[in-house]
Amino acid sequence: MLLLSYLILFLYSLSILVIFVYGLAQLNLLINYLKSKKLIDNSPKFNFTNPTEIPLVTIQLPIFNEKYVVERLLNAIAKLEYPKEKLEIQVLDDSNDDSTSITKQIVADLSQLGLDIKYINRTNRSGFKAGALKEGLVIAKGEFIAVFDADFVPQKEWLLQTIPYFKDKTIGVVQTRWGHLNRNYSVLTKIQAFALDAHFTLEQVGRNSKSHFINFNGTAGVWRKQCIIDAGNWESDTLTEDLDLSYRAQLKKWKFKYLEHIVTPAELPAIISAARSQQFRWNKGGAENLRKMFFRIIKAKTMTPKNKIHGILHLMNSSLFLAIFIMALLSVPVLYIKSFYVQLETFFDAMLFFIITTIIFFIYYWIAFKNTQGNDFFKFTKSFLTFFIIAMGFSFNNTIAVLEGLWGKKSEFVRTPKLNIEDRKGKWKDNKYISKKISKKVLAEGILSGYFLFGIYSSYSLNDYSLLLLHLMLFFGFGFVFVKSITDTK
Repeated sequence: MLLLSYLILFLYSLSILVIFVYGLAQLNLLINYLKSKKLIDNSPKFNFTNPTEIPLVTIQLPIFNEKYVVERLLNAIAKLEYPKEKLEIQVLDDSNDDSTSITKQIVADLSQLGLDIKYINRTNRSGFKAGALKEGLVIAKGEFIAVFDADFVPQKEWLLQTIPYFKDKTIGVVQTRWGHLNRNYSVLTKIQAFALDAHFTLEQVGRNSKSHFINFNGTAGVWRKQCIIDAGNWESDTLTEDLDLSYRAQLKKWKFKYLEHIVTPAELPAIISAARSQQFRWNKGGAENLRKMFFRIIKAKTMTPKNKIHGILHLMNSSLFLAIFIMALLSVPVLYIKSFYVQLETFFDAMLFFIITTIIFFIYYWIAFKNTQGNDFFKFTKSFLTFFIIAMGFSFNNTIAVLEGLWGKKSEFVRTPKLNIEDRKGKWKDNKYISKKISKKVLAEGILSGYFLFGIYSSYSLNDYSLLLLHLMLFFGFGFVFVKSITDTK
């Protein structure tokens, strides 16, 4: 029993240490971000008053069964301000339902307005999104390739704001910040926006300002076509083809330009099944890319040691959920070990590192919140606690994703259902793409909620309240995910 206790405490402490190291990396990115605010951007830019400097651009719109949002997307693209003779639009439609007729009609109508817009419907989904982008690239006329997912609504001046940065011939990608059309729709959309705001401000700028590797976020960005080809083109062996190509391009010494000040609005998943599938794909894809890129980064002669460390930690982002889940799962037996084996007291001090990490995260997210939402500290604190609790509730779902990615288990690219909800009046119950099936993972999350309720009871029965707050957050986190998953199917 003592040997088992040592093993539990070792894994528990190791998990907390991994979380702490990640927290230190985020602190470094925060410092980089704050320093970047003092820098002046002197990037060379195309002079669009000179017609000879305006390059040919292809916009790629990869879609799959998007009947609820395709009209909004295409209308937004049609409004983009750019010389028509210099713009090509590819609608890469892999749909296999009645949405194809809707899309074809909209494309035909826009074509009548003088737009160079092509409808491309593949007979199979080989390679999924990556495959569609790759096939479209073969016939793309543009020197630069802009990509938008179906739930994005770019502002009309978007191309005029981004394309000029390619004057620097070493720039392979220009990426913009995501905005949120339905931030205030629900608690779920609020916490997603809260998390994404930190990624799209502190994290992306913090990396980019020090020439650490960043990622094209799959949409709302522009590629230099030559960069895509030079990096080996799109590959579909991971679920996050955007992260994969980003790293291969930067290993080839292409530079990425991140534009925090240009915001591209998009719709957040408004129901938990959609958020769950998106989180699963992102986290599994991240783990797959860690598996694929780890030794390439270690061996890379084009990267500094600090760039390698940040690159590996970046690819390990999703693996943080594995550490959080292990720590959480072992925290209940740790209470009992602490009660029976006083001589192992040193191990229990590991929780101090988790507290320090939480403080780092609190400061990190406060800066991101202040820069995007203002100085309402009370609103921030409420948002942070809600985000922290629900993120813990997602840790089981995301841990399964990470383990599958690290093991190399392949799975289909499962799209996130788009609902076309931009305010609290939006209706989604009749959306035919939403799955009503309750997965085994949901049942497991219900059991985990009960498990951490037992942890709360244990604090009282053992008269040890050191982990009570943690178990309360885990109970409410898993309880929220479980209950929301059940009610959203009704």
